[in-house]
Amino acid sequence: MMTAATDSRVGWNEQTVEVCGGPLHIAVAGSGRPIVVLPRDQGHPPKTEFLDQLARSGEVYYPWLAGFHNGFPDRWDWLTNVRDLAIVHRQMLDALGLERPVLVGLGFGGWVAAEIATMAAPSLSALVLVSAMGIKPTKGFIFDQFLVSTAHYARTKFRDEDTFNEIYGAETSFEQLEAWETDREMTERLAWKPYMYNVSLPRLLSGVDAPALILWGEQDEVVPLECAEIYKDALSQATLTVVPDCGHEVELERPERLLGAVSSFLGRA
Repeated sequence: MMTAATDSRVGWNEQTVEVCGGPLHIAVAGSGRPIVVLPRDQGHPPKTEFLDQLARSGEVYYPWLAGFHNGFPDRWDWLTNVRDLAIVHRQMLDALGLERPVLVGLGFGGWVAAEIATMAAPSLSALVLVSAMGIKPTKGFIFDQFLVSTAHYARTKFRDEDTFNEIYGAETSFEQLEAWETDREMTERLAWKPYMYNVSLPRLLSGVDAPALILWGEQDEVVPLECAEIYKDALSQATLTVVPDCGHEVELERPERLLGAVSSFLGRA
């Protein structure tokens, strides 16, 4: 399992469910309120304090997205767009038997979560989107990862280089680079053209009435902050929290701020 608990009291287990004729691999920890966290386009980091702490307040389900590294890529070669990927993971919620889970989406996973919400908002108790892709900026642009190496792209997500080095190391391992390359291949298939957005998404989100939290790093160099405002305006019950001195990987750079914001929001929701 690529997600290792940073606290020995947090135990992560693995399970696999069959959806749409293919296996989905899921890391699970905690107990109580179901919370599903959809990962970024560069998959599961080697450690994440945010998820470890979140598992103290509910039962956290953290899947490998279908077709991404450790997500059985060869079994999902028929997937060609993010909408289909969202349907797969919407059916995953049913396969797990989760009743009105909280859906948290990180980056690319935020786009998938937003698409799921347009299909199944009544089945969710709340929606949390963290620096989510999926929205076309009106002024800026979403950083094009295909113009740089996967290691360069990974570092671009962080405002603080020391934090990146603490998590991934100053010298990135071959295994990590290989995982990122697998993830990028799947991302290219699903979201290259148009790059990282669905032009219909803001209109589709107007029908979602679930409580929603939009959370963004103020110095996000991957997805412009203006996309946070578009998400907020599109969702009828959304609030926006901007984290200062933080880049795209909010859950890794400012886990305590994200956890506090999510905990406060869920307490109200």
